[in-house]
Amino acid sequence: MLWAAIQKYSNMAVGFISGIVLARLLTPYDYGCIGMLSIFMVLSEAFIDGGFGSALIQKKNPTQTDYSTIFWWNLSMAFLFYLILYFTAPLIAQFYKIPELCDVLRVQGLILFTYSLNIIQRNQLRKKLKLKILATNSIITSVISLIVTIVMAYNGFGVWSLVVHNILNSLIPTIFFWFYVRWRPRFVFSWASFRELFSFGLYVFLTHLVERFASQLTGLVIGKVYNPQTLGYYSKALRTERIASYSISSIMTNVTYPLYAEVQDDKARVISMIKRMTSTVAYATFPVMFMMILVAKPLFILLYSDRWLQSIPYFQVLCIAGLAACLQSINLQAVAAVGKSKTMFTRTVLKRVVGSCAMIGGLFLFGMKGLLIGVIINAWFSYLVNISMVSKHIGYKSIHQLMDIFPIAFAAALSSGIAYLAIDFFGFNMYLDGALKLIVCVTVYVAWSLIFKPESYRNFISVIPKKFRIWEKNKILKKIMT
Repeated sequence: MLWAAIQKYSNMAVGFISGIVLARLLTPYDYGCIGMLSIFMVLSEAFIDGGFGSALIQKKNPTQTDYSTIFWWNLSMAFLFYLILYFTAPLIAQFYKIPELCDVLRVQGLILFTYSLNIIQRNQLRKKLKLKILATNSIITSVISLIVTIVMAYNGFGVWSLVVHNILNSLIPTIFFWFYVRWRPRFVFSWASFRELFSFGLYVFLTHLVERFASQLTGLVIGKVYNPQTLGYYSKALRTERIASYSISSIMTNVTYPLYAEVQDDKARVISMIKRMTSTVAYATFPVMFMMILVAKPLFILLYSDRWLQSIPYFQVLCIAGLAACLQSINLQAVAAVGKSKTMFTRTVLKRVVGSCAMIGGLFLFGMKGLLIGVIINAWFSYLVNISMVSKHIGYKSIHQLMDIFPIAFAAALSSGIAYLAIDFFGFNMYLDGALKLIVCVTVYVAWSLIFKPESYRNFISVIPKKFRIWEKNKILKKIMT
């Protein structure tokens, strides 16, 4: 967990710096162009992986033949989908009426090859929980790609600086893994191995395919109905929101899926893990989401400049959806780990059909406001479906999970409400107002934690390594905490 946290927060720090600098060097149009192509890249990567990465982790003792078979499958799919992207690029550029997108897609499509070459090594490290290696690689990759991107953006390369950034983020890990991980593919392809992994991986693949298509569909529609600038504003708001909503949950899910797979036959242990992870993520994330809503305006102006003011209302609404989004993977991975991939797929189709209808219907009926309402509906409906699967197949009842997170949501909302009412009345300047609201919100939330000591608070504290619990080394702080 510690190394997963180091990886995540190091990347966040680099991304934070990147977002601040590049927001001043690039335009919403540049971000919008990349956002328009995301759906094609994401779907291609889903086909290349095919769910086999998850299948290899879920299988307790995969063989060398298993790994080699999937490696050659991934590589062949990368060639196939690059050819598809290459020859359809002119049609995609014509669809958006932006000729430049043809060359951009053809160059960015090279990522498919590097992606296919590192899937096996990455999943081997994940399965063995070698997160220190993954974290080190990720930090090095982030720093190098950031430096190159900033230099290119400063010298006027525009959208091409983002293309190179994406390529480096895929190329550097591939080189690192091939030098570090001793595994090499054999010239063998076993149909028996393929069918065994495919029986599980098929539904994981279909689930990921539907999830990724639905997640990118919004950008596709905004780019077509509006323009690259509007999509750029939305993309910036979404990326900023996800820094807050996914930072803690992604650390947990880096660790939980391999662990779920190891104890999949012991439902009591799986339930205990889900409960602890859910309460811990909610305890850490919910107050952050409410605080981001409070200070959205000074935050965006401070970080990105006045150029991105139109992203603020998008960001605030996305934070409401983020309250549910941060809990999605914890439940979904548990269902996959116990082998219910078919159920996961059918429920995912239900979630995404309802969610996509809500978002796209809202967009065409009420514009961007309607779309944002649809985003909230999509996030919370998806969460309810996920916990219903956990309730049915694992035994952690939906009502119990909702009751476990309700006190956390109430305390976070109450803290932000008190901060707003206490500070907004005075009419301070924008930055002082935001800073004071944050201080009051954090103070109230911490006071609630120390006074009532809810289980979520105890779980959160238990995750922190002992050597970082500074309050246990200070008598005054220890007395306050206890």
